[in-house]
Amino acid sequence: MNNIDRRVFLKLAGASGLSSLAGTLPMLAHAAQGANMDKALSQGKAVFYANITAVTPIMKAFEADTGVKGEYTRTSSSKFVPTILTEFNAGKLLADVIQAPLPMLELLKEQGVLAPYRSPAAAGYPDWAVKDDAITLFGIEYVSYLYNTDHVKAADAPKRYEDLADPKWKNQIVMADPATHASTISWLVGLKEQVFKSEGEWMQFLKGVAANRPMFVASFGPTPAPVESGEKLIGISMPKYIITKKPAPLAWGPQGGQPLLGTARAIAITSKAPHPDAARAFIDYWLGKKAMGLLAADVGEYVLAPGVFPPIEGMDKAQVKPVRDLSDEDIQKWGREFGKIFRGK
Repeated sequence: MNNIDRRVFLKLAGASGLSSLAGTLPMLAHAAQGANMDKALSQGKAVFYANITAVTPIMKAFEADTGVKGEYTRTSSSKFVPTILTEFNAGKLLADVIQAPLPMLELLKEQGVLAPYRSPAAAGYPDWAVKDDAITLFGIEYVSYLYNTDHVKAADAPKRYEDLADPKWKNQIVMADPATHASTISWLVGLKEQVFKSEGEWMQFLKGVAANRPMFVASFGPTPAPVESGEKLIGISMPKYIITKKPAPLAWGPQGGQPLLGTARAIAITSKAPHPDAARAFIDYWLGKKAMGLLAADVGEYVLAPGVFPPIEGMDKAQVKPVRDLSDEDIQKWGREFGKIFRGK
């Protein structure tokens, strides 16, 4: 996820008259019984704005199984919030349902963009997945490390995060820039809070990885390519690329019990949804095992539907946990610190 500056968006919202709406929109009736399918069918379609890729199979399955058409618009992370706020303020927001990393939906909720809805399809999800009356978490944009199986034997691959600091990996690591990439910053802070026993051990790990002189790229997207080609042997990246880059020679770690961490993915209905019943039908379908199974199988996503896992060896036994939502001030602070550690400036 790109580094979203909430203050910029709030300023944008204020300039367009949205700030006055925050906290003043009437609360909609709480719905917990699922969608009214007769009304959903009469409304005809559900419009879905998201920043997740490869959801076409879910859209097709939704229409085939329910008779309601799903219309999907992909919006990049950097444009997601301002696009929705601008359309919402102009009374032209077409989206019935929106999906994005949790911090973005929390910001949109503050601006009155989201409606209360708790889907019965979330039964069996972890307790923390039902974030509040409007937002439901359905997956985690999980991060660990990948290695090239043509050049690194499983016995020689890093077993734990600490092993990435081993000098034998000098000049062999690629990662998103820890000084500027918000998701990498959050992941590194998550390791401090959820993996390492002390701040001293965590700092030793950071300095060890920095000493290995990793190659920096702008985001997770470019991280698999150098590992696929053998230019680099290890990428701090997302295991889902084992699926999307198949048959690339990629495997993941750590598989010794340490958790995998990442940003929570969330979904919600808009407060002025043009097709509110179709929106609830879409949410119910999206959170169900069939749709989540497609997302896991086709894209390698880690989803929260019980018993559903991406077809990646060992992932059904992995402990995958969300990182804490860092404030913009924290992102900027840690970005500066990581810049000093990894770049010496």
